[in-house]
Amino acid sequence: MFQNLKLRRTFLTTIVVTVAMLGFLPFAANAEKADREKPINLEADKVTLDDNQKLSVFEGNVILTQGTTKITAAKITVRQEKDGSQKATGLGKPATFRTKRDGVDEFVDGSAEKIEYDSKTDKVELFTNAWLRRDKDEVRGNYVSYEGSTEFYQALGGGTDINKRVSVVMQPKPKVAPPAPK
Repeated sequence: MFQNLKLRRTFLTTIVVTVAMLGFLPFAANAEKADREKPINLEADKVTLDDNQKLSVFEGNVILTQGTTKITAAKITVRQEKDGSQKATGLGKPATFRTKRDGVDEFVDGSAEKIEYDSKTDKVELFTNAWLRRDKDEVRGNYVSYEGSTEFYQALGGGTDINKRVSVVMQPKPKVAPPAPK
């Protein structure tokens, strides 16, 4: 398939960089650290790589898994910026993700028709019919964003039907029992 070793090496490097970044697409700061050491598995009907434009496109029932992280989309596009950071866009009806939070038995799930990730700012943005769930807490809206480094959330309504307003469900946190008397 690859007659030239340099072309093959460039192809493999692009795949590894792209897939490594996508493996931490949702909530890089909170994803289980052990996932980074796990193999990355990517399935798609079609892969297009343009090394000159620093652009990778994965199309058709895209499924990416790495440890506890799983991303599904109809199409994922990744562009490498001049500073080495990446911007990724996942499209689907819906595009979804799920990852285990580091150090706790808790998952973060999300879904939207469009999911964008900027590795430079560690920001995930979900557009159109968006929802984000962490354990039993959930936020829904037409737009939901999350900054992994600061754990800052934002949600906006304005969509159609169910998403005209933002909806948030927060579960009561368990009370910490006082220490037993000595």
